[in-house]
Amino acid sequence: MTRATLFASILPAALLIACGAAPSAPTTPEPPAPPGVPSTLPTASAAPSALPAAPAASPVAVTIEGRSGSKLAGTATLTAVDGGVKVAIKITGATPGKLASHVHETGDCSAPDAKSAGGHFNPEGHKHGLPDGERHLGDLGNIEVKADGTGAHEIVAKGANLTAGDAKSFLGKAIVVHEKQDDGGQPTGNAGGRIGCGVIPVK
Repeated sequence: MTRATLFASILPAALLIACGAAPSAPTTPEPPAPPGVPSTLPTASAAPSALPAAPAASPVAVTIEGRSGSKLAGTATLTAVDGGVKVAIKITGATPGKLASHVHETGDCSAPDAKSAGGHFNPEGHKHGLPDGERHLGDLGNIEVKADGTGAHEIVAKGANLTAGDAKSFLGKAIVVHEKQDDGGQPTGNAGGRIGCGVIPVK
């Protein structure tokens, strides 16, 4: 090899070193992946997000109007809860004392005496009773009415629901307020006439 040829072969490397860069090392190709194995690993997918909670059933509002010549008026709010339906009743224009309240089997309050609402809602054929014992599903107990004629009552009707078409659903029935106290006697608690009635709408 002549001196000129040797100088020409080392000149590029010397220039790279002088500029601060090292000559690149030869690369070795990666061996091919075995058959059936992907050449690149899949990236980890993000964890699925939690499913949104089911919306709570909205309360059902009922307007109670006077019947049998009564000036009673009021409202009821029905809310689905674990194991039953919470019923909250508020009334005005009533006689002080205890007044029976029931869910009746027909959502029809058109009759002046509210008898169009039918009998107590009793899909399981139980005897009438107060809420703590054997009872019709629609037996709600008594409303405490104060001297000013206002009253409020709240109870969870265990076993009932607000599912349209279900045999134990309160939807499409009626809430009835009676003129006397429900004493738990047979067949309907000796509660007297019907002085208030409100249809429970079907959602």
